[in-house]
Amino acid sequence: MIPERMKRVNEACKEALGEILQAEIKDPRVGFVTVTRVEVSPDLRVARVWLSFLGSDEESEASLQALKRARGFLRRELGRRVRLRYTPELVLLQDRGAETSQRVQGILHHLREEDGTEEEGEIT
Repeated sequence: MIPERMKRVNEACKEALGEILQAEIKDPRVGFVTVTRVEVSPDLRVARVWLSFLGSDEESEASLQALKRARGFLRRELGRRVRLRYTPELVLLQDRGAETSQRVQGILHHLREEDGTEEEGEIT
């Protein structure tokens, strides 16, 4: 179970990084990106940041690589916006949850068509 303080730190970092990505990043390689989750280590030294990208796999990979090169800038801006004892090192990860969800929905839809049941939620 995550302590309440860590939940607040994670949420503050998520909001700050989201604002930074929307307002400060001007790199044309970075497409539409959303911060989906942030987990800061208990010692505040490392923050794992999950990002969701809109676009093809190639565009997503290009955006992720551009953001990885901008980690120093992101970290500095995070330190300015969120007051912590240490500004954590950022580990940027691609969140593939939306892709997985769409793939599962497609499989379920295909199974419903094969089964002849078109009603939502009816799976045997």
